[in-house]
Amino acid sequence: MSLSQQELERYSRQIIMNRWGTEGQRKLKNSAVAVVGVGGLGSTSSILLAAAGIGKLVLVDEDKLSLSDLNRQILYSSKDVGQFKVKVARERLTALNPEIEILAINKEITVDTVSSTVGKVDIAVDGLDNWKTRFAVNDYCVKSCIPFVHAGVSQFYGQITTIIPGKGPCLRCVFPKEPTEIKVNPIFSGTPSALASLQVMEAVKYLTGIGKPLVGRMLFIDGEEMTIETAEITKNPNCPTCSKI
Repeated sequence: MSLSQQELERYSRQIIMNRWGTEGQRKLKNSAVAVVGVGGLGSTSSILLAAAGIGKLVLVDEDKLSLSDLNRQILYSSKDVGQFKVKVARERLTALNPEIEILAINKEITVDTVSSTVGKVDIAVDGLDNWKTRFAVNDYCVKSCIPFVHAGVSQFYGQITTIIPGKGPCLRCVFPKEPTEIKVNPIFSGTPSALASLQVMEAVKYLTGIGKPLVGRMLFIDGEEMTIETAEITKNPNCPTCSKI
């Protein structure tokens, strides 16, 4: 798939990067990325993915926007309160980059619906706010051999890892017992924006073949103390999801 003159100009600052070039940009144009959850994390990640020139974005979210979302969900504005997030997100992202395809899916992700919502994409990006749904996406991605960039955030803290089926651990390896859900997650706006930016770096690195992804490693950010640490994570040989992959 060739790049138009307009695309060459739009993405020129990326194209001149080392090891990127027009070939790297064509790889992005030929890629499909699912953003599962278009809230705090998904707001930023979807903006950056659209700006980078991902050929197809699949946005999945069932929620309507609330006023309390606006401190961190930067894709929206006050006039959008009460509207479905994916509908508004598609409009805003199309305005940002009308040259890409954006599919908005206003549907709950469950074990039964995950295959029809996430679908056949090249990579999925975690924008979720609960572990039940996150594990459903993790399990689907592993079994479908779809890489999954996980991130979780709370207050000033965040974590991120990239799951590539067959090459490292999945979320069930790291969290064999489902973490306790928090009814109302306290969060500062800069935290999901920071982690979502890293998620997009991971996704784009995978799609272009540039750099080393966070496979078998989890990166932790403590924004309060401004520290960043990386820990090795290992595959569980008895993992019910990925042990046979």
